Amino acid sequence: MSQKINPIGFRIGTFLPWKSRWFSDSATYKDMLLEDIKIRKLLTEKLLMAGITKVEIERLPKSMVISVFVSRPGVVIGRGGSGIEETKKEIVKVVNEIRNTPGKDHKIDFQVNEVKNPETSAILVARRIASDLERRFPHRRSVNKAMERVMAAGAGGVRIVLGGRIAGAEISRVEKYHIGSVPTQTLRENIDYAQVPALTKRGYVGIKVWIHIKEEEPTSDFS
Repeated sequence: MSQKINPIGFRIGTFLPWKSRWFSDSATYKDMLLEDIKIRKLLTEKLLMAGITKVEIERLPKSMVISVFVSRPGVVIGRGGSGIEETKKEIVKVVNEIRNTPGKDHKIDFQVNEVKNPETSAILVARRIASDLERRFPHRRSVNKAMERVMAAGAGGVRIVLGGRIAGAEISRVEKYHIGSVPTQTLRENIDYAQVPALTKRGYVGIKVWIHIKEEEPTSDFS
């Protein structure tokens, strides 16, 4: 396999589960797919400050289970759970618009999960670098600090690739940074991947991040 394949898609169905789990016939499939896309877009934009990393959608016969993974769950939950109820209402509004069922109340089970180690989440690392580039921070310093934090959090390796008009250069280029081991072709290894664009004043700079997440070895009770 070439290195252009998405390492997450490469492992889905073998070692990683699907992020959408449901079944539909051909008549309703396109509406279900559009619902998933719009729900993910809504939650990603709304919960960006909460450090959202992933949205999983599972459809049951009479309800929908939506699980979000965030680094700061308190921002999502809100005071007394008000944030969850508000988010549910917005999701129901999206579903009603697609299904053309105004005013109908759909049963939605909204679950908030905390990301245990945010420093080893590729999407959060990529967003942090993108934010630094948009604020005109030196790109090498931002990338090196990000890699140091990832390795300090216990990762096996990290690779970061920047592409575009880096530092406002007239000619676009690609810069690659690498620490540790990132075996993207070894299916049993847990590789997290994300790509995020940084919109700078001179144009887009693409950011790709690969993180090799080490699995914790079981400790033996015998000395």
